[in-house]
Amino acid sequence: MKTKGKKFGSVCSGIEAAAVAWGRLGWSARFVSEIEPFPCEVLASRWPEVPNLGDMTAPDFYDRARALGDIDVLVGGTPCQAFSFAGTRKSLGDDRGYITLTYTRLAHELNPRWIVWENVRGVLSTPDNAFGCFLAKLVGAKRPLVSWLDRGRWPGAGMVIGPRRSAAWRILNSIYFGVAQTRRRVFVVSGRTGDGTNPGAVLFEPESLRRNPAADREAGTRNPGDPARGPGGEGGAEVMFDKYPTITCNHSVPIVSMATGQGSAEITFDAAATLNCNHEAPIIALAGTAPGAEYGVDYAPTLLASGEASNARNKMIVRRLTPMECERLQGFPDGHTAIRLSSGKQAPDAPRYKALGNSMAVPVMQWIGNRIDLVDAAIASRRATV
Repeated sequence: MKTKGKKFGSVCSGIEAAAVAWGRLGWSARFVSEIEPFPCEVLASRWPEVPNLGDMTAPDFYDRARALGDIDVLVGGTPCQAFSFAGTRKSLGDDRGYITLTYTRLAHELNPRWIVWENVRGVLSTPDNAFGCFLAKLVGAKRPLVSWLDRGRWPGAGMVIGPRRSAAWRILNSIYFGVAQTRRRVFVVSGRTGDGTNPGAVLFEPESLRRNPAADREAGTRNPGDPARGPGGEGGAEVMFDKYPTITCNHSVPIVSMATGQGSAEITFDAAATLNCNHEAPIIALAGTAPGAEYGVDYAPTLLASGEASNARNKMIVRRLTPMECERLQGFPDGHTAIRLSSGKQAPDAPRYKALGNSMAVPVMQWIGNRIDLVDAAIASRRATV
């Protein structure tokens, strides 16, 4: 069993948050799979040695992927537009939503030890029970699984065990992993049944369960990203931090809500809007916030030029966030998307914003990969002592 140096395959790869995150752990990609032009250019520029297999729905995709060798992990963030509250909510009736089930077929064809999947929170509450269908296909159940919550909503965290695989899911918020943006996403980790894998041990942290707070924790305090306690989550799996936290870094800066995929439902009074699901240009208020009736929820206070806390009565000054700032909000290295295109031209800003808005947060993916390594190391240690 490999505990380090894992090989993974990536589909719906985008600009490869997984490869950036897991490369730091010593993992390497067997293949990527992307069809959007600009992300394909980024993949070719940053990982020229890794084959891009293109459309994951192609009839020969499984054969081409298997021909590259076994993988330990399959990762993908399938299209979210069909599940987003900001979209049409056609769910599995949308071709983009149906790719979710295509992903489960690919998972069983390749049969890796671990599977990692990411999507928006809206997938937990679709009228057609898309998440229950996804879980059933993934774990090998004969019929769609049904949530125990009212109106078919799925909780923010849980685990199921099936004849083929087990699967745990949890909403993770990137703000608790060291980046200054509020970005809540559903992450599913799955392991093969009977293989010793426990996806619950990857996503859940028993040392921080509800009713067992850290000794130095005070009510109402905020401590995003404290590695001693692990990242905060949602869904009742552990002690939650404040619902709308802020972060202090040199000055008091409001959290940025980036590419939520959920529309204004996730943009709150203390969050400055950046990329939304329509990939509009990000904005940031430099000198306070204006009345909501005039400007709406897209603007929120950040810093005065003097470095003092902003005030609602200050005059509004707005500028766009730069692509590099958005790279930092997602945890990418500076200039990750600042590539020279195959045409010889420098990449323009618009596709960079869009690609970053569609990506996963790198620190979250690195945490998940590190947890997988820790679980595998524990399993290997137990087997060595038997």
